[in-house]
Amino acid sequence: MEYEQICPAIAPVFGYFGVMAATVLSNMGAAYGTAKAGVGIMKSGVIVPELIWKNLIPIIMAGVNGIYGLITAIIILNNIIQPNGDGFRVYSLYTSFGHMSAGLSCGLCGLASGMCIGVSGDAGIRAFTQCDYMAKTESGGKGFGRKKKKAGAENVFVGSVLIQVFGGNLALYGMITAIILTQTSYNCEDN
Repeated sequence: MEYEQICPAIAPVFGYFGVMAATVLSNMGAAYGTAKAGVGIMKSGVIVPELIWKNLIPIIMAGVNGIYGLITAIIILNNIIQPNGDGFRVYSLYTSFGHMSAGLSCGLCGLASGMCIGVSGDAGIRAFTQCDYMAKTESGGKGFGRKKKKAGAENVFVGSVLIQVFGGNLALYGMITAIILTQTSYNCEDN
């Protein structure tokens, strides 16, 4: 009776749910971040086409979130233990809940990170493009010199990249937490 409660046949379902959550949620964040920042890049490309390559940073950073989810999913998948030859189940609820938590941790952090990167990337790209355009059209209508305006555009770019880096760290923290969670396990013994 105790064996059926600790290592039920349904335990792997929770582990596989962790695999799915890590992959799907982190890739949803990557897709949202890519789409949101991509809109900003296309709009900036109309105004200043030479900035498209420089503005690809949020797209790359959002894509990394999907990789974090894939890594976590592989780690969880490799730790799900199938029953032995006699049909004895070793994979416990304790372990499966740890794996489900790991997948949710990585996936939800990846989703939040992708949203942060997408929104901040879109706003940063638009602001940087506008500042750069104003610098190239000399005064920008405010009477400031060219040198001062160009420095303003570079400061906006650096600030935007820093915001995206800190937003990207959210996904990294989720993956680190997930790796720690996958290390907790309890296996049923065949007595």
